[in-house]
Amino acid sequence: MSFVRIWLHGVWGTKNREPLLEEGIHDDICEHIKENAAKNKVFIDSIDGGKEHLHSLMTLGPDMTVSRQMQLIKGESSHWINKNELTKRHFEWADKYYVVSVSESDLDRVRSYIRGQKEHHKKTTFLSEFKKILRDAGFSEEEG
Repeated sequence: MSFVRIWLHGVWGTKNREPLLEEGIHDDICEHIKENAAKNKVFIDSIDGGKEHLHSLMTLGPDMTVSRQMQLIKGESSHWINKNELTKRHFEWADKYYVVSVSESDLDRVRSYIRGQKEHHKKTTFLSEFKKILRDAGFSEEEG
């Protein structure tokens, strides 16, 4: 048996950055994503965000690629949101997402950052945060 643990910080938003993850459903969606991920052997340590995006600290599933894992998370959750009519209109995630690896020594910092999203977004918008995240990781917006 092999032992592998690859930590990832993922960020993804709603289509057109629409603020559809309202307070009454936000936590239910996060919990559903965690439960569905676990059924697919993906461990989500932390998940939170704002009205138009989510951050997640997660491990890469043993039989997953990053793109397959993000498709599982985003595709299944949007289907579940629509099936349960949690939003007033049809729900979709944006096509783009951000994922980088996280070292074991950086887990507490990323975990704290994700858990502090509600406070963080009282001071900054998701768009400005996302642009900063991309810059800090050495990406240009055009790459995605």
